[in-house]
Amino acid sequence: PWIYREAIDRRRIEHERAGNVVELVDGAGEFVARGIFDGDTAIAVRVFTRQPGREFGPELIHRRVTEAIAHRRRFFFFVVHQCLRLINAESDGIPAIVVERYGDYLVCQLFSTATKRFTKAIYDALESELSPAGIYEQRRFKSLAGEAPRGGAELVRGKPSPVELAVREDELTFLVDCSSPLSTGLFADLRLGRSLVANYAKDRRVLNLFSYTGSISVYAAHGGATEVVAVDVAAKAHARARRNFAINDLDPEKPELIVGDAFTVLEKFKQRDRRFDLIVIDPPAFASAPSGGKAWSAVKDYRELVGACLEITSPAGLLIAASSTRNLSQTDFDLALADGGMRANTDLRIIERAGLPIDFPVLTGFPDGHYLKVAVCVRD
Repeated sequence: PWIYREAIDRRRIEHERAGNVVELVDGAGEFVARGIFDGDTAIAVRVFTRQPGREFGPELIHRRVTEAIAHRRRFFFFVVHQCLRLINAESDGIPAIVVERYGDYLVCQLFSTATKRFTKAIYDALESELSPAGIYEQRRFKSLAGEAPRGGAELVRGKPSPVELAVREDELTFLVDCSSPLSTGLFADLRLGRSLVANYAKDRRVLNLFSYTGSISVYAAHGGATEVVAVDVAAKAHARARRNFAINDLDPEKPELIVGDAFTVLEKFKQRDRRFDLIVIDPPAFASAPSGGKAWSAVKDYRELVGACLEITSPAGLLIAASSTRNLSQTDFDLALADGGMRANTDLRIIERAGLPIDFPVLTGFPDGHYLKVAVCVRD
């Protein structure tokens, strides 16, 4: 569903505007697909149909919104999970837009300026189907230079959400901020990974790196961990983590929350011979290091992180590794785990995997859609 700029005759796109519906043909002039012209990113056209003559108008948008919500109702428990993805962009036939539900509120993320032409139709359909208390719009337009805006989400329909909105996931509750510029504080796509942490945490000392607002730490404590240590560069994230512990009737003072760079903390633990039975890593794709240190790149540095973690993992201990980086394929992810094991002079064996949950359907033939990788590994 993504047609990149280099795949199109440049003379054909010089006068197209973002949001235009365009027809794709092959070298012989035969119809291939119809799509939305992007214009501002490396993706030139986002395909919405392979049927000639079908327009991406209000009627088709309403039908696809209705079908996407019906899919979630058919295979998903709305009451048990108040944080879920309702529309998964191209995989639900609505290019460059994802919509997530947080309780009675919806957060819509726009990934192209082309979406401006049909957001009204989408919001009308969402209101018709769900009657949300409010709809927030988060613009994540990314230019050819790779820069994306970091402004907060804007309320476009309904009433404002509380600054900290409580939402349910399985047996637990988490606080989210619908207006946050980068994330609400709870990633819906990692739900299966969080469940794995709870399943393996019992009677284990758990270290959670890149802990953010502490959802994985809460799952570890809920699963029966004897000790929970969380590391993140942002003190504000730890403050939210304590509130997430408290709202689940868990002692907010029990977890050890450390503000610092993951590699620096790992080295200190190694020097002190401090060990853990389960280490969880879910690093961002890219991050600047605090105090001018080394910048993080998941593609280049994941294996080094794995090796450093294994240096302080107890014998027969577990590593739950996650990556949501599209540029790190499943094969490269597995090789990074293997290389990390070699760096620590140990072997790793994958005993369980997880990926995207059921509310993140992915079109066949769309490998970029399968971006999330989670592996439970046991070391020698």
